[in-house]
Amino acid sequence: MSIKITKTPTPKVKPQNPLGFGKYFTDHLVTMEYVDGKWETPQIVPYSPFSLDPSTAIFHYGQGIFEGLKAYKDAEGSIRLFRTMDNLNRLNDSAHRLCIPQVDTKIVYEALVELIKLDADWIPTDEGTSLYIRPSIIGIDPALGVRASSRYIFFIILSPVGAYYEKGFSPIKLFVEENYSRAAKGGTGDKKVIGNYAASLKAAADAAEKGYSQVLWLDSNEHKYVEEVGAMNICFVFEGNKIVTPALTGSILPGITRRSILELASANGMAVEERLVSIEELVNGVKSGKCSEIFGTGTAAVVSPVGAFSYKGEEISVNGGKLGEITLKLYKELTGIQTGRIEDKFGWSIKI
Repeated sequence: MSIKITKTPTPKVKPQNPLGFGKYFTDHLVTMEYVDGKWETPQIVPYSPFSLDPSTAIFHYGQGIFEGLKAYKDAEGSIRLFRTMDNLNRLNDSAHRLCIPQVDTKIVYEALVELIKLDADWIPTDEGTSLYIRPSIIGIDPALGVRASSRYIFFIILSPVGAYYEKGFSPIKLFVEENYSRAAKGGTGDKKVIGNYAASLKAAADAAEKGYSQVLWLDSNEHKYVEEVGAMNICFVFEGNKIVTPALTGSILPGITRRSILELASANGMAVEERLVSIEELVNGVKSGKCSEIFGTGTAAVVSPVGAFSYKGEEISVNGGKLGEITLKLYKELTGIQTGRIEDKFGWSIKI
């Protein structure tokens, strides 16, 4: 496949540290349109705004999906991707749920690689930094009416990023949400759907006002079982060496980082359980010492230790508010594989 590349005549000035997260974007993007029942050939063009009609479907009915993954540079300067096809397959899974046409993942992968090569000098190399990759698809029919769009734009943008949280790899505090719900079984909670994140904003804002970094969501039916954090899946260390995480029951996103951590933990001889975890079990487990560590997993933050959480007006400290030994071990091993510092025995990291 021949991808048309139009280089920008006015390259941007590269940002300096601290990068933050999602604040800067590279010189180019991939774009591809779905017209007359088929996806056209992707193009790489200068990064610039889209021009869309005010009646465009995405503005009114939210028919849009996205993915998040990263590229890294290793010590030799080679570019590495991590489990990219898993993300692209999940994009198609989300597309199916929202009546969006499937993309050819091989073509998209090729376009993504060409984009990263073109903007390779944007990949940061400081500890904890990476190039964040955001593929998205939106419905663009210029007409009102609740129905699936007949036209779509697929695009990929790149952003050099640092730590997702301001404090970096330090324990965060979570607020257990008892009133609002993020997602219900049968809905779109297990897909990367744009509207899922809009639905979480109010609870997240309320938690932030109380001094908490993120919301820990409970199930929508009983508000009894732990599900996930606003931007991450969640894991617990029980009985010293057992990784427990909420089961994927239809309302929890099947995270690629989550899967990687579970596979990595299992390979390290740790027991792994995917099951229902009630908030009461968690509270009692932390207070008794049976649950010694809590951490989140996700592309943006990779692994994020949890130092405390608030439930029913009580702030409960986890591991004395300190970073846990197992959390640190898994973080170092996963990021070591992603950046090429540690041998990849799983075939996750790919040089391009």
